[in-house]
Amino acid sequence: MNQHPAHHLDGNCLAGPLAQVFALDPTTAWWTCPDCRTASPVGGLHVYGPEPGLTGRCPGCAQLALRVVTHPGHLWLQLGTGRGAFRFPLPPSPSWSPSDRTGEP
Repeated sequence: MNQHPAHHLDGNCLAGPLAQVFALDPTTAWWTCPDCRTASPVGGLHVYGPEPGLTGRCPGCAQLALRVVTHPGHLWLQLGTGRGAFRFPLPPSPSWSPSDRTGEP
């Protein structure tokens, strides 16, 4: 049973924040769900947010794929349900903020 709200954004809204740390468009990368084995590009994930960050979930079973949280000076990236997260330094004035739901700068 899916316990998440029916309203979600598509994974393409992750392009803005992730483009700050990845040179290629990360929404074209493929992800395979460890639970239901659904294969999807990152752009096909169901994304919830924007506050306190963006959460990308499997379009097949709603399993957590990734979380992206921006904080002054840093972007945090958690992949899957792991307890760790990547912290990337950001330039002093980032071009994207969590209130920008389109992911465009």
